[in-house]
Amino acid sequence: MNAPHDKAAFRHIGTRPVRPDGVDKVTGKALYGPDFTLPGMLQGAILRSPHPHARIRGIDTRKAAALPGVKAIVTGADFPSLDSIVMAVGETASDIVDVARNCLALDKALYEGHAVAAVAATTSAIAEAALRLIDVDYEVLPHVLDLEDALREDAPILHDHVFTKGVTPKPDKPSNASLRAELMRGDVDAAMAGAAVVVSGRYTLEPVHQGYIEPHACVGSWNSDGQAQLWCSSQGAFAVRSLTAATLLIHQADLRVTPLEIGGGFGGKTTIYLEPVALLLSRKAGRPVRLAMSRGDVFRATGPAPGAVIDLKLAAAADGTLVAADMEFKYHAGAFPAGAAHPGVVGSVGHYRVENARLIGWDVLCNRPATKAYRAPGAPQVNFAVESAMDEIALKLGIDPIDLRLKNAVRPGDTQPDGAPFGAIGFVECLEAARAHPHYTAPLRANTARGIAAGYWFNYGGPSTAMVSLGEDGSVLVATGSPDIGGSRAAMAIMAAETLGIAYENVRVIVADTASIGFSMVTGGSRTTFATGLAVVEAAQQVIATLCARAAKIWRVAADQVAWRDGEAWCLAAGQEARHLSLRHLAARANNSGGPISAQVGLNADGYLPGFCVQICDVELDAETGHVLIDRYTVVQDVGRAIHADYVEGQLQGGAVQGIGWALNEAYIYNSAGLLDNAGFLDYRMPVASDLPMIDTVMVEVPNPGHPYGVKGVGEAPIVPALAAVGNAVSRAAGLRLRSLPLSPDRVHGAIESAREA
Repeated sequence: MNAPHDKAAFRHIGTRPVRPDGVDKVTGKALYGPDFTLPGMLQGAILRSPHPHARIRGIDTRKAAALPGVKAIVTGADFPSLDSIVMAVGETASDIVDVARNCLALDKALYEGHAVAAVAATTSAIAEAALRLIDVDYEVLPHVLDLEDALREDAPILHDHVFTKGVTPKPDKPSNASLRAELMRGDVDAAMAGAAVVVSGRYTLEPVHQGYIEPHACVGSWNSDGQAQLWCSSQGAFAVRSLTAATLLIHQADLRVTPLEIGGGFGGKTTIYLEPVALLLSRKAGRPVRLAMSRGDVFRATGPAPGAVIDLKLAAAADGTLVAADMEFKYHAGAFPAGAAHPGVVGSVGHYRVENARLIGWDVLCNRPATKAYRAPGAPQVNFAVESAMDEIALKLGIDPIDLRLKNAVRPGDTQPDGAPFGAIGFVECLEAARAHPHYTAPLRANTARGIAAGYWFNYGGPSTAMVSLGEDGSVLVATGSPDIGGSRAAMAIMAAETLGIAYENVRVIVADTASIGFSMVTGGSRTTFATGLAVVEAAQQVIATLCARAAKIWRVAADQVAWRDGEAWCLAAGQEARHLSLRHLAARANNSGGPISAQVGLNADGYLPGFCVQICDVELDAETGHVLIDRYTVVQDVGRAIHADYVEGQLQGGAVQGIGWALNEAYIYNSAGLLDNAGFLDYRMPVASDLPMIDTVMVEVPNPGHPYGVKGVGEAPIVPALAAVGNAVSRAAGLRLRSLPLSPDRVHGAIESAREA
């Protein structure tokens, strides 16, 4: 399956057609989670812990239950007794017991906002009033928020059953260190001793939220026959089905999940929070129940990306060749074990050739909401440290920052962190394109400085299912199980139209529910256009084979005497070369030539390749206030081949903007009582349009031979180097190395003043 290299051979690939769901979204007709209603539906509300750490000695719901209009109340005790089972969903895996306890606490509340009870009533006002009547007997416990504090011998232990994984022999006492991951090669100490330059430092980052505009919401209905249904916004309806069914101990076939439109996810909607609670309420009340989060609930009770403390030493020879990397980092896991340390270790220096490496990562429990994926989970944090150190090496050795990266960049055939060779990657091409871009050589104005950073994400394939079927009029329906977050409907339509040789306008794409299509993994990890697209292409190819067989039957020739070209079957038999039948003609005759024409393909896509990204950032720094203005920004990325060019550019720009926000402003801010002080968009400072210049994009196309159209995932990589690109620019503007994010005005000004005093 080799990807063709000549873009001119394509009719639709790389074009920019109107997205199929665009009109409904801009006119407000599209149904999102908070929009969905059912007849007889009850309104739900959730009571959340006001304490960051507290034992729940009892919950008295009698007054609430007596309130007129209240139809059901549930607590953590309403979940069935569960055995520990680790389930992989998306890029992470979770113990199903932890998933259930995160939906409703049982014996302890582990963070402010942890759900402890839920009510269903005839109106939202009654449900909220009922919450105020629930009496929870809390025994307030000592809490811990800081990573280093959580690892102290005298730290409050969140879970008595958590023993550090990845440590041999197994520890003999529980710990807040839930996971240790490592990658070792070569002799790091010897290489460091012989290096011409060694840079070292401690880097810190705060947890940040994905910032999706649509809050979590769902409607659950549990019928008296045991069949249950959910309507929700999620990055994966099948993930919702598997996790919810496992927490409630019901068969997956008894639960039907219908995906609604999704107003952003970025990795944060790959798990469940409300869904099993809505179903428990529905089963008690005998009616459908709607649950929706407020914005404060989203910030306090859903998973941000982990903050980190990173200690790094990076060594190079006099010519800039990297000789060793020594890194130990700690990630916030939040209240339950996570798994960000693994991709952090793998992604830290995987874009460079470093023969000697000692990379150790820890996931650390603390009294914060359980962390979740955010685009490239675990990678931006360690990349910030590595790329900041690369900038220091470039300054110390007097080497151009891009030249330094070119000297060390991985190339096709080099070894990946997992030991396999890199395939058709375009990191070098990205660096060369960045160096040739007018931005890189443009003169800088007064008080401005330029930062460079590079990074990568390994991407993924995984299981996907797609169906392609023909209408009698020749129109084509494509059904997938992958929610559309970044324009995947358009990408699927383009690939189907390209394969079938028909007009893009003749293809319609739907996201099917879990009872209407085979299993698909979540939309995440930059896998959907690659993996689900591969299923669409193979299903379309099977439809073509059927169409050719039908044409052969009509012409009474052998099947191998028919070829498919430009949306038509052509006869190859001698003397009959002028005969051809269009897709529309064959579809119209389908019922008389063998029956309906459709194909469904389920596959576990392999052959995915990583994406590499280089970013250039110019900043203007006001040293008197510490305010940083992004003056110019360019993103260069190996995109494989852009299927819908607009959406690829949008992914590159969006990832960069989110990284800029992480670098400059965004952070969870807790007070000494362990309560979140900025649980809303007013105080949680995300970038808006007026904060940013137009972000230029350069799509480097090095096609993936493992996909018929050369696809590589593009959605993860653009956030990875953004933190360091901004950090390097601000550090150069300030004349000192800034290693703690966010680079908010108070922090930058304080660092400058401290340097002046010193």
